[in-house]
Amino acid sequence: MRLQIRRVYEDPDPQDGLRILVDRLWPRGIAKERLLHDEWVKEIAPSTDLRKWYGHQPARFEEFRRRYLQELRTEPKAGLVREVQRVAEDQPITLLTATKDVDHSAAAVLAEVLGMLTRPARPGLRSVQ
Repeated sequence: MRLQIRRVYEDPDPQDGLRILVDRLWPRGIAKERLLHDEWVKEIAPSTDLRKWYGHQPARFEEFRRRYLQELRTEPKAGLVREVQRVAEDQPITLLTATKDVDHSAAAVLAEVLGMLTRPARPGLRSVQ
């Protein structure tokens, strides 16, 4: 499985494979017809309450990660994780996010979970910025 994270503001790469936007909110400053993406799975993103609590504050990331992992274990998010994981077995996947700090983002946590589902011995994921 090849899985990477890319900011929505970066140019697409031919190696991206299936491009999945995983943010709950549409990225600012990008018209829907201009973002090259294949799917928008906003339901897999952190809940609105969790997203607002986190506020992209790196000091809160570990607690955010713990809470988001808990959300990803419950339905319907758990089913969406399994669906993305199945697709990722057959083709490269690029998780798209608008966040500036990709390493401290929900996309990074999701990529970690997807990596663990396919390769239990490999923690984490190198993100593409």
